[in-house]
Amino acid sequence: MGRHVRLANLSGRATLLFDQGYSDVATLSKGRFSSDPQNLFEVWRDFEEWMDQAQPQKDGSPEISLLGTPTPRPGQIFAIGLNYRSHANEAGYDRSGLPQVFTKFPSSIAGPYTKVQVVTPRLDWEIELVVVMARNGRRIKEEDAWSYVAGLMVGQDLSARDVQLSGSSPQWSLGKSFEHFGPVGPSITLASKLLNRDDLILEGRLNQVLVQRARSSEMIWSVSELIGRLSSVCELRAGDLIFTGTPSGVGNRMDPPRYLKAGDRLSSTIGDLGEIVSDFVEPTEAREGAG
Repeated sequence: MGRHVRLANLSGRATLLFDQGYSDVATLSKGRFSSDPQNLFEVWRDFEEWMDQAQPQKDGSPEISLLGTPTPRPGQIFAIGLNYRSHANEAGYDRSGLPQVFTKFPSSIAGPYTKVQVVTPRLDWEIELVVVMARNGRRIKEEDAWSYVAGLMVGQDLSARDVQLSGSSPQWSLGKSFEHFGPVGPSITLASKLLNRDDLILEGRLNQVLVQRARSSEMIWSVSELIGRLSSVCELRAGDLIFTGTPSGVGNRMDPPRYLKAGDRLSSTIGDLGEIVSDFVEPTEAREGAG
């Protein structure tokens, strides 16, 4: 894939990760580019050109516990349901004219190494490939779609099935938007550097046991098709996220069903994108949000 450079969030600051070493974006660019990772998507084309010439300032690797979400304030989050043939088959779903779309509210987005409170008895897991948009666009042609993408991340679409499936009209968005229900990371891998971006291997492990495995080439709607369909309705904007769906192997389809509980560890890896890890803990008392 050539020179290996990724964009990460290290203690709240945009940081480049190299095969060996790392650099603070604002410091290395002498203030040309913001220390805020979210601001970089508005100037992505210039930033990516600069990044190609950047060099590491520090040796080694940063402490992984300091890595936050590379996209701290996404404007829009599109999530796709039943987008792998294996998962669609187990749910009895057929492809129609549009993908099944819902949202995860932005306050659910979390970093790549996080603790998640078990706030529901039917908390389920889903590994997902997450697309980060680089620029705005409407009615984007499928053949041009990848040019609108900044990069890819590993994601977990954690789901409270009891909330999601409650009532006569399912509450997909609410059931998937509790605090820390959208871990992403560990960094953004540039789409332009990935030769196999349409055929990445996804693996999800619960307590080190493999529970999900698939290839992104098995998606019913490819990344290009999703961008084309979504942008035919909504303007896609720089910094938006697309959770592209999960394969089979989720807990509520097991016999008997298996749900997440305190003490569980969920790890998710996708190809060369890296790994994210969620540890599940007992719920705590109510507290004020981040603002």
